Amino acid sequence: MRHKMTRRAGIVFIAVFIAGSLAFKSDFFEIAKQLEIYTDVFKQLDMYYVDEIDPVALNQKALKTMLKSLDPYTVFYDEQGIEDVRIRRSGEYGGIGAYTRYKDQRLYIVEPYKDAPADKAGLKAGDEIIKIDDVLLKDYKEKSVGRLLRGIPNTTVALDILRQGKKQHVVVKREKITINPVPFYDMIDSEVGYITLVKFNQKTTKEVTKAFEDLKSRGMKKLVFDLRANPGGLLSQAINITNLFIPKNKVVVKTKSKVKKWSKTYKTLKDALDTEIPIVVLVNGRSASASEIVSGSLQDYDRAVIMGERTFGKGLVQRYRKLSYGTQMKLTISKYYTPSGRCIQELDYTNRDRKTGIVPKFSEGKINMFKTANGRKVYDGGGVKPDVEIDKPKTLKITRELFTSDAFFNFVTDYYYAHPEIAGARAFQIEDKVYEDLKSYLSAHDDLYKTKTDKMLENTWESVKKEGMEASMKDDFALFKQALINSKLRKLDANKDEIKERLTEEIVKRYYYKEGVYQQKMAFDPAIVQAANLLHQPKKYRKILR
Repeated sequence: MRHKMTRRAGIVFIAVFIAGSLAFKSDFFEIAKQLEIYTDVFKQLDMYYVDEIDPVALNQKALKTMLKSLDPYTVFYDEQGIEDVRIRRSGEYGGIGAYTRYKDQRLYIVEPYKDAPADKAGLKAGDEIIKIDDVLLKDYKEKSVGRLLRGIPNTTVALDILRQGKKQHVVVKREKITINPVPFYDMIDSEVGYITLVKFNQKTTKEVTKAFEDLKSRGMKKLVFDLRANPGGLLSQAINITNLFIPKNKVVVKTKSKVKKWSKTYKTLKDALDTEIPIVVLVNGRSASASEIVSGSLQDYDRAVIMGERTFGKGLVQRYRKLSYGTQMKLTISKYYTPSGRCIQELDYTNRDRKTGIVPKFSEGKINMFKTANGRKVYDGGGVKPDVEIDKPKTLKITRELFTSDAFFNFVTDYYYAHPEIAGARAFQIEDKVYEDLKSYLSAHDDLYKTKTDKMLENTWESVKKEGMEASMKDDFALFKQALINSKLRKLDANKDEIKERLTEEIVKRYYYKEGVYQQKMAFDPAIVQAANLLHQPKKYRKILR
């Protein structure tokens, strides 16, 4: 009997092995087949296409299109892109210390960092860099223009800039620039400390620990930990930050991957820095990835009250893989799960509609309930839902387009040069008049604030002109365009408070740098004020966590 069972088991094993081998061979054959087809197409284009082709640009476009069909986080990097990755992960580079924006072959200083070389050389937000050493930017065709400013510390770079229509020549000495993931921390009052964390790079744990210990020495008994707009970063740092407040040998996150060895359970490895201090963690819709691991873990252990808006919902883990010729690829290798078992991924890229490109949301389907250590109910899908939600009007697309427009940036620049002084950062607030002035500016500079509808209207007008109907429709078109401008401005009123908040931030930054922005927020930001008030009500705080 045992012999027959052994024989049957052997037959089943052989059948499974053969089936698996055939599946592997089938997959391998299909991959090889598609690669051969791609190579043939590439060769035919190179040899016979009527015009000269750029093989690098063509191949990169093909790679980008292919990876885009998977998810936004699976990305190919050429040799230059790898340097940007290194900077983001290490938080260090050699350069002038300024955030720049390159658009339509024009390079602008958006923010000079306090006491960095650009700041010491007198560069201001709004300055247009027109020449870097011997390179005229209007003739420069590469997208990597910002890299011309980087270089070995103690070398110099000569810049020609335009400021308010006047040309200036500036020589800047490069230095080693360190990107501090904790740009600000301070005491809100005699008991409540405040730490803001903006990214998870290799310096994160060290800087958060340093800030926490300094605040403790200054009498901190409660903490507001701000993770709003933190897009994430290194998984190891998320685990370390959680470990600051969670005891040793506790699960922080689990990852599940197609490759078995990449499916792991990550636990806290050290004794915590503080397991008792009351904490409110602030999050919003731009808190993602590592920020969600930290906030989700602290929520699952009932270690902190999570306050704000539902987080972004990125429950995917990426890993960098080296490729040939010095290139790299970042690809999604697994999903992560919080200690209670939640995957907070919002978008279901696997089931993307191939025809429309629409990606379904897990939060719109069946969601599952889990429980925290104290038995509180939490749910998967759609990010981390705060314990205390702060309601605010939904940010309209038209408002998001405003914030990234040249019109918004230029308005703040003009405000700065029109007002030599403003109130101190901790006291500054803008009046409604400044908001109305912005709307008047947008009306007068509509060409600098274009929505999708504006662009469609421009295309329609081009068609009208091509068909020779310009003269008869000119007045009607002008009336319609003005009606569209008025409609845009009225619609912005739905986000008036948010626009005023962003205006305040950008104005304060021009005078008092990022440090001033956080000082102003500590005094007036509704979320920070509400978090501090909750920490001053211990019974209410404990009740939320029960």
